[in-house]
Amino acid sequence: MAEIERDKLLDIYTRTMKVNRTDEKFRELLMQGKVAVMYYCVRGQELVSAAAMAALDDDDYVVCTYRGQGEQTAKGIPIKKWWGECLGKATGTCKGKGGTMHITDPDTGIMVTTGVVGSGIPIANGLAMASQNNGDGRVTLVSFGDGAANIGGFHEAMNMAQLYKLPVVFLCQNNRYGEHTAYADHTDSPDISSRAEGYGMKGIKVDGNDVNQVYPAMQEAVDHARSGKGPVLVEAMCYRMMGHFFGSDFSYMPEEHIAEMKSEDPLPKLRKVMLERQFTEEELDKIVADIDAEIEEAVQHALDAPLPDTDEIYKDVLEETA
Repeated sequence: MAEIERDKLLDIYTRTMKVNRTDEKFRELLMQGKVAVMYYCVRGQELVSAAAMAALDDDDYVVCTYRGQGEQTAKGIPIKKWWGECLGKATGTCKGKGGTMHITDPDTGIMVTTGVVGSGIPIANGLAMASQNNGDGRVTLVSFGDGAANIGGFHEAMNMAQLYKLPVVFLCQNNRYGEHTAYADHTDSPDISSRAEGYGMKGIKVDGNDVNQVYPAMQEAVDHARSGKGPVLVEAMCYRMMGHFFGSDFSYMPEEHIAEMKSEDPLPKLRKVMLERQFTEEELDKIVADIDAEIEEAVQHALDAPLPDTDEIYKDVLEETA
């Protein structure tokens, strides 16, 4: 496997830490009682999101779930607009009307964030078909969890995508738990990626905690889809290192799973790779410090921003025509 170029590796590291530091700040604000919103932590899955977004072009489309902060942040939603939306402010991407679970920012390519498990999968096909019809060269990536792979829409979308050779990448972030249910308790097959064969589709299973595995796999999938060869199903094995949602615990997880989860933390693994590639501690620390400063400014901007006007409830519902 070819070594990741230094510039791309630095890009992935920066995106990963932006996702991580945003997650850390969000949990800090919630614990301090400064905000009160629903939030699904991405701790442990930062690298998968960052690597996937680093493999896409700026104008490619993304469909994500309520645990979509990783894709949204790594794809590049302007940070002040992102925080404004999460805090329900008029400065948000949807004027504060979408909140954490329904963030949309077409300018960045974040077309849909859905709160319904698996519902983004067939929507991604629609975006990919539009790109195919328009010949614009875009790829659509849809991210979902292992639990979503068992809904009917997953199978219907996979079959349709392969039939029409749609430029779509199905990214299953398999964190081994569907809400509070262990993978083995809701799926008997050893993996999700092997299902691709049943549709005649390319399937890839990869360690989502290892940058040298997950980024090349994502780049391969995106290139395959963009070339007109059809869709790809990527299963990135990872861990959800926080509860299903902020405030939930690990009481349903066996101790051995928690120990394994901690030992496979992608952040120290990524930092080790960075140091092996001759990046210095000072360089890496400065990146994080700069990210933290940017986040602090954006959070304060969101806290100070106004709430949407009450008449906004009637807007953006129907298309306005002259």
